[in-house]
Amino acid sequence: MLFGENRSDMREVFFSAWEKFHRGDHLEPAEQLVVDVLHRHPEYHRVVGDRDKADKDWTPEMGETNPFLHMGMHIALAEQVGMDRPAGIRQAYEKLAAGMGETHAAEHEMMECLGRTLWDAQQAGGQPDEAGYLECLQRLAQEKGGRVDD
Repeated sequence: MLFGENRSDMREVFFSAWEKFHRGDHLEPAEQLVVDVLHRHPEYHRVVGDRDKADKDWTPEMGETNPFLHMGMHIALAEQVGMDRPAGIRQAYEKLAAGMGETHAAEHEMMECLGRTLWDAQQAGGQPDEAGYLECLQRLAQEKGGRVDD
């Protein structure tokens, strides 16, 4: 498991990768992915730069996005697209990114589908519905996407 089994372990992956990057140490592929996501989110540099301030909960009621959840969703999407699992996600991603003209913005759109799918699974006490997730992504790509040649 890339991120561990509890909140502290999951967050440690971000702290460690960021520290290694700043020291100029060799990064493993998973650490490089974390650093790449952090580069696209400079607003979270202060969070991963101070472990003490990062040991808190971020709730919608506070009006803040949980940076670790947000970055984790970017990483999950990168892994899903890289493996094309569920089958068809890569094509939906490419179509959406082409239509939006920017991969990062496309990922933010896709997070809505991912978040809804995870929420529904949690509420039902079951596994995420991959078919429903892919349908959501394909609808999104159809609505906001461009042309992708097969």
